[in-house]
Amino acid sequence: MLYVNVLGIALIAAIVWWFWLYKPQQVASNNNQVNIVVNNGVYQPSNIKVNAGEKVNLRFDRQDAAPCAEMVIFPQLDISQELTMGTNNQLALPALEQGEYDFHCQMQMYKGKLIAK
Repeated sequence: MLYVNVLGIALIAAIVWWFWLYKPQQVASNNNQVNIVVNNGVYQPSNIKVNAGEKVNLRFDRQDAAPCAEMVIFPQLDISQELTMGTNNQLALPALEQGEYDFHCQMQMYKGKLIAK
């Protein structure tokens, strides 16, 4: 019984850490061209700083065959794109104003953020 309780508390702590406490490391792009790997339920990198006022070119390398990895959506920009397996997934974004732009899969399990400064 003690084992089950300890396991339950550990699972709750892991869930709290993953969904509320975990902050991915920010990656800066000097030329506004970023390669993003889609694998194991995450975008890597997922917290990307880009230059405001310049076009942004993203290349998604989809390695995860999960159905949720099939689409990337930028809700604030009203942009979505289907991702095929492999590195052939180019996405050109318009020049961005300063701010934060979320991106995610259709079920919001894969999450990322572009920070334009």
